[in-house]
Amino acid sequence: MNRHTYKYVAFLFVVLTFTGCKTPSLMQRTENKEVPLSFNDSKDTLNSAQLKWKDYFTDVYLDTLITTALKNNQELNITLQEIEISRNEVRARKGEYLPFVGLKGGAGVEKVGRYTSQGANDANTEIRPGEEFPEPLQDYMVGAYATWELDIWNKLHNAKKSAVSKYLASIEGKNFLVTNLVAEIAHSYYELLALDSQLEIVKQNIEIQNNALKVVKLQKESARVTELAVKRFEAQVFDTKSLQFGIQQKIVETENRINFLVGRFPQHVERSTQTFSDLVPKIINAGIPSQLLENRPDVKQAELDLVAAKLDVKVAKARFYPSLGISAGVGLQAFNSKYLFKTPESLLYSVAGDLVAPLINRNAIKATYYSSNAKQIQAVYNYEKTILNAYIEVANQLAKIDNMAKTYDFKSQQVDALNRSVDISSDLFRSARADYMEVLLTQRDALESKFDLIETKMEQMSAVVNIYHALGGGWK
Repeated sequence: MNRHTYKYVAFLFVVLTFTGCKTPSLMQRTENKEVPLSFNDSKDTLNSAQLKWKDYFTDVYLDTLITTALKNNQELNITLQEIEISRNEVRARKGEYLPFVGLKGGAGVEKVGRYTSQGANDANTEIRPGEEFPEPLQDYMVGAYATWELDIWNKLHNAKKSAVSKYLASIEGKNFLVTNLVAEIAHSYYELLALDSQLEIVKQNIEIQNNALKVVKLQKESARVTELAVKRFEAQVFDTKSLQFGIQQKIVETENRINFLVGRFPQHVERSTQTFSDLVPKIINAGIPSQLLENRPDVKQAELDLVAAKLDVKVAKARFYPSLGISAGVGLQAFNSKYLFKTPESLLYSVAGDLVAPLINRNAIKATYYSSNAKQIQAVYNYEKTILNAYIEVANQLAKIDNMAKTYDFKSQQVDALNRSVDISSDLFRSARADYMEVLLTQRDALESKFDLIETKMEQMSAVVNIYHALGGGWK
């Protein structure tokens, strides 16, 4: 009898396994990790991304802002909690393939009708000779139970590995957020220095134009110029004075952008008093493109997301196969508390095994399987896109550093030439050898050229920040 039973169980297991092995076919795609061999034909592996941000940004005021932001930035703190959530998900997945063991106890009372099958049977039952079955019937029970799903297809282990990959990806996501935060604060800080420099230039030009206005008024008194010249010079002074308030508004907004990033309410931002145009961009070492795969947190995050997606496909595929579960229990049960610990009469135990496999109507499992594969393909494309984007960002910033350096040289020469032309036009105007409009236009061109020079320096410093971010620096 037992031999026949075992044969039937074995036959059923084989049938269910064979049925479950018929999984739908899927379109697969393998990720492409190839990158160009170099940036600009350079084989140098020295990489600025290996520098810690404290060594890369040496301004003490900027370092203080970044340090404060890494402690107080709300978005970063939200991400840290997401990492904690991912860590707990790993803990939960790990617990799923371990046995579940618990304790339970209970007490109850039951009264059934005498003229029922159970009631009539109980009425005719004697516990001992002369002792009738108790009515109503009490029930007391204490015991332990255990359930365990045998992970014969690695479904639960792969689910845990997927959770681990997602947890590691969340850490890389935090690192990428740190690189963005460091870069954004540095951008805003240099923008603030540029605005300070522009405001100082405006104030200097107001003084120059006021002096020119005094000269024109004196010339009008001596009938050398008309009232028209005086009004045009006055209008130029008013226009330049109006510029400083627009710059001051930008300073307020930039300071508050920094305050938001460092997690504090609006206040003055301490910063360097060094002349902005005197800042010298750092020498950048870009290394080789393959280093992006290790240095860029977003690339590493995309890679880990891809690993998790592949494991999720295996988990979804394992759902087609039969699952084997074991349950067991042991305890004491009696209808009277005084008999509860009387063994072996009150002893109970059970052991059972369950074999379950989908046979008909597997649409839900198929849908999950197809969706997991589609997410895996998405992860492949996202990984390739992230690598491509990283390379292009570095290539763009390297070109920008070179082009902005050349632009700044020519802009500096332009400013020097226009500054000399302002002095020349003023001298010619005093000697009546130049028209007042030439003086006004020369002053305006000189002011614009100085603004352009500051903007070019800002682009230079922006490229220094961007290349550090593009190479994957800032999170270490």
